[in-house]
Formats: sequence, structure tokens, C-alpha cells
Amino acid sequence: MSQALGAPSSRAQQSRAFWLKHLHQWHWISAALCMAGMLLFSFTGFTLNHASAISAAPEVITREAQLPEGLLEQLQMQWEDEMDEAAALPADMARWLQQEMSIQVGTATPEWSDDEIYLSLPRPGGDAWLNIDLVEGAATYELTDRGWVSYLNDLHKGRNTGAGWSLFIDLVALAAIVFSITGLLLLKMHATNRAATWPLVGLGLVAPLLLALLFIH
Repeated sequence: MSQALGAPSSRAQQSRAFWLKHLHQWHWISAALCMAGMLLFSFTGFTLNHASAISAAPEVITREAQLPEGLLEQLQMQWEDEMDEAAALPADMARWLQQEMSIQVGTATPEWSDDEIYLSLPRPGGDAWLNIDLVEGAATYELTDRGWVSYLNDLHKGRNTGAGWSLFIDLVALAAIVFSITGLLLLKMHATNRAATWPLVGLGLVAPLLLALLFIH
């Protein structure tokens, strides 16, 4: 018996099954990879949009300590020998700060002068700075913590988060692109049986464009 008029051929059915299988596979894989990131960035998108309505009292923590005499002399000699205003702190100094004051300077670049060393130590959700008196040897550290909402907002913006988090944002963005494209292609393949598909897709495209044109000046 000849194939019924309008019925899809076996080859077309196989092609459709092939693409459905692979699109579904990439769709769920990309969804799994970007799920946590998408939830985080969706939540922080809301908190950033309403930042003025979400108040938080910053908490300021101050720590003070006195450098050992030998370590102070090492810093003084380094400044006298190099006179480099952006020289890295000695390894001994970095270890002492971590052990005695629980401060990790990481790759922060100090600012040297004749009488002090100053380090700016910004972080997500707050700021910090360290001052070392090269004359008296007094070390003063101040940390400002603006709370967990500010911390999450800074993760959203990639503010002072380092290369690892920056790479995570890129990977989430890539996975979200794959998720969106495969979702659109799946919509296309199922659109014949779902009359609302293209009107909803069109609304999703036109709505932000109209809002931008009408209300953003």
C-alpha cells in the first residue's frame, strides 16, 4: 500500500527523532549545569533591582597588633633598598599577618611610603584595609561587612571575586545560552501541536523591547 498523502516519511521521522533526542539531551545537561547559577543570578537580580528598599547596617571589625622587631626591621630595610612603591610584602610578613591577625593578603598590591604600608583589601559584601606603621610597627586592620545580601549582590556583579568566580560566571552564561537555544529549537519542533508557542515567544521578545523604548530614557 502506498504511503498516505501528507504522512511523514520514514527518513523524516528518523531525522526528527534524532534531533529530538540530542536537543533534549543538551537541554537537560545545560539546565543541570547552570541551574544553581541561574537561581543565584535571578535572586540577586531581584535584590539589585530593589537595593534601595533592602537596608543593612554595616558591621565594622577592627584588629590591631604590634609587629615583632625583626619583622619591622625587615620591612624598613626592604623599603630603603628597593624604594618601590608597589613592592610585594615579604613572605614572612604575609605569614605573620595570617597567623596573628587572620588576614590573607593574597595578591593585593601594597602602597609603600616612608612611614607606612597601606593595603586595600576589598571583598564581596564589604571592604577592608590594612595599615602598617613603618616607624612604630603598629598594624591596624579594619573590615566592613555589609551583610549576606550585599555579598550575593557582589557575586552577581563579579565584584572583587577573583578569577575563579569570573570563570564560573562565564561557564554559567555559556550553559544558559545552550539551554535557551535548545529550548527554542524544541519549541519549534513541538509548535505544530501547541498553538500558543509562537505568540508566547513573540511576547517574550517584544515585551522587553517595548519596555525599553517606552520607559527608559
